[in-house]
This record gives sequence, structure tokens and C-alpha cells, in this order.
Amino acid sequence: MILSEKELKFKSNYDEWAQPLFRFIYFKSKNKQLSQDIVQDAFIKYWNKIGTVDVGKEKSYLFTIAKNLLLNTFEHDKVVLKHKKSSPSETSNTTPLFDLEVSEFKERLENAIKSLPDKQREVFLMHRIEGYKYKEISEILELSQKAVEKRMSQALQELRKLCAKI
Repeated sequence: MILSEKELKFKSNYDEWAQPLFRFIYFKSKNKQLSQDIVQDAFIKYWNKIGTVDVGKEKSYLFTIAKNLLLNTFEHDKVVLKHKKSSPSETSNTTPLFDLEVSEFKERLENAIKSLPDKQREVFLMHRIEGYKYKEISEILELSQKAVEKRMSQALQELRKLCAKI
């Protein structure tokens, strides 16, 4: 069986990057099945875009796709958890108006977080939602700790601006 140039390129990159990509995602998620799924999805996206990815940029492309897939999964899990917490079976001593204001504020805050630039949102979510320390984030993202601190500071400034408009 003769493989096409596209198939050879894909196989070569898969053989080289699948295992490191799995370890990278597993380090962040601590979930083996999720890590395997994300690696598979990243390579599917790579296969669909293989002709548009610059030669020598395959690693960067794959790791960026996988990281974004993981962040999307984390965001989805937060939404699911939020809905579980706010199930109708819970009783509340607050007024309906207060509950409405809280839910509207949460929605505006989520939209404000979504409007942050990707790099700032990533650091913000890793620090504030996932509980990573700046040093851990810098190791995971392969940045200096000062760069992580700057992104977090910028994210907080942007959120303050956006929330002030609310």
C-alpha cells in the first residue's frame, strides 16, 4: 500500500507528537481518557488542515489546538456544574428579584470573560478557576512567571472595565 504525501506527513507528525501531546494534556487534566480524546480530536483537526499548516509549525499547531480543546472542555464542565448546582430541587431564602440579578450578573461576567483575548482568558481561567499558581501556569504554558503575571493583570484590568460598563 502506497501512502500519499499527505498521509506520510500526517503519519510522521503523529508518530513524533502524539505521545508528547498526550503527556502535555494529561499533565493539565489528570484524566487519561480525556487526554486521549483531545489528542485524537487535535489530530483530526490537523488532518483537515494539513495543507494549510506551515512546514515546521506542526508541533505548535497541534499543541495550540489541543490546549484550546482542553480549555473548551473545562468551560463546558463549568457550565454543567453550574446547572447542577442551580437545580430546581434546591431551596433558597432569597427573593426572586435577587436571584434574577445574580443570574444576570453571572451571565454578564461569563460574557466578559469570554471577550478577553485568548492568552489573558487562558491565564485567568487557569489561575482563578482551576487554582493553578503563577509558577505552575508559567511551566505549563512555557512562559516566564512575569509574563503570566502581566497577562493576569491585563485580564483583571479588562474585566474591571467591562464590569464597570455593566
